Amino acid sequence: MAQSKEQLRTALRPTNRRSFIATAAAVMAGIAWWSSRRSVAATPAAAAGGDVVIVPFTAAGVRQAPVKVAKIAKSDSEWQKQLTPIAYTVARKEGTERAYTGATWNLHDKGLYRCVCCDTALYDSETKFESGTGWPSFWQPIAEENIEKITDKSFLMTRVAIACKRCDAHLGHVFEDGPRPTGLRYCMNSASLRFAKLANAPSGANAGATPLSHNI
Repeated sequence: MAQSKEQLRTALRPTNRRSFIATAAAVMAGIAWWSSRRSVAATPAAAAGGDVVIVPFTAAGVRQAPVKVAKIAKSDSEWQKQLTPIAYTVARKEGTERAYTGATWNLHDKGLYRCVCCDTALYDSETKFESGTGWPSFWQPIAEENIEKITDKSFLMTRVAIACKRCDAHLGHVFEDGPRPTGLRYCMNSASLRFAKLANAPSGANAGATPLSHNI
């Protein structure tokens, strides 16, 4: 005997409900899985603490000998007190400022770009170039020892994120479409950087110190 329309609707309703629940659960599981991959992939190897080796630079841009220093670790509340809201979101929560809104994307002064969280020297204005992206871009860091390269698999893509070696602040990403001599584009967030103009050149006892070097 043929079923009535009402009987068919009654028979199909539980199946549709179960399908909806199953689909929603699958979507939520997928989101959780990708979030987990982002969290694990974007955590620097040195995040556990201990000591790291960095290269200090004076206010005049003079490179010093590498030194071993303690990693800087603070609670979220401590970082929030120290940083502006945008700096906290970008540097501590791996956010990204909107293009053409940062303080230094179009800055051409000579100086050093330091970590906004711990003041570690990260980039030199001599390696800054116009990338047309709206973010400050450099073709190499001031010292490889001062940054951390991290595999970032967020947003269904694989990229290389850059973090400060001493405090794990998120800085931006590096791409292989930069100018010579490295062919790299370190695309940074202004909010993660503090620009410091170069002080007067050293003299006297410090005159023999090694100046900024960009040898590849």
